[in-house]
Amino acid sequence: MERSFVAENAKELERLRSLVEKLADEELLFPIGNGWTIAVALAHLAFWDQLALFLLRKWKKDGVQPSSIDFDITNDALLSIWLAIPPRKAANLAVSSAEAIDHELEEASTELINDIVALGEPFRLYRSIHRKQHLDEIEEFLNDMSKTW
Repeated sequence: MERSFVAENAKELERLRSLVEKLADEELLFPIGNGWTIAVALAHLAFWDQLALFLLRKWKKDGVQPSSIDFDITNDALLSIWLAIPPRKAANLAVSSAEAIDHELEEASTELINDIVALGEPFRLYRSIHRKQHLDEIEEFLNDMSKTW
């Protein structure tokens, strides 16, 4: 079983760690659009990695089944909660949540991985896809901000 998702996830986890280490607390509060701050984007990543972790644990126990969720409604419903999380806590949660799901995926059996692949939803294994999207957005925002200083 090919496990390229392990390397891709590790690459984006390292990017996440590096970003979180570099960001000052006040930078976590920068608004990045749609009512989101950098900290909200990181809390968002933490939530979705936690959801993936608990779903993976359920699948280990009960077998892989499709799991639907309305991503937009979920994000909208959680925005006020993410805004209430202290920014540094949100940043640290993003890292610890990414570490946890990446470890669990790395240790998953070949049979479980094959069953997840059969779902046809690459993001279930490639947590890097979601991380990369938001890290790119945050880094682009910070880059644009540095040009105006």
